[in-house]
Amino acid sequence: MASNTSKTARASVRAGQAGKDGALSVLGEFKYIIPLNNGKHAYVRNLTNGKTAHLSTSSEAFVEEIRVLTGAGHGPKIRAELVTLNETYPTQGWDVTEKRLVEAGVFEAAA
Repeated sequence: MASNTSKTARASVRAGQAGKDGALSVLGEFKYIIPLNNGKHAYVRNLTNGKTAHLSTSSEAFVEEIRVLTGAGHGPKIRAELVTLNETYPTQGWDVTEKRLVEAGVFEAAA
């Protein structure tokens, strides 16, 4: 009896299940932080649960979302993104956002 799903679909599901422990293999660039409203808000893409949160960059929820990602091993990439955002948009306060995360000890969790 033939299966209703294609080989490609079954392989895709198996590949998705293999990364359930938080590990991820991505081809190309993946941005964790998508700036909004001149740096006052951002979309934070969470690879560990597949969700994208719309958060104020000055909120505790933003800090906790970055803390979760850092705990999953994504801290160095996120920190590099913050540096790039500050270089690209110097008037939006991404340096202040990074400093706030550092002061909250977010990046030390990965060390």
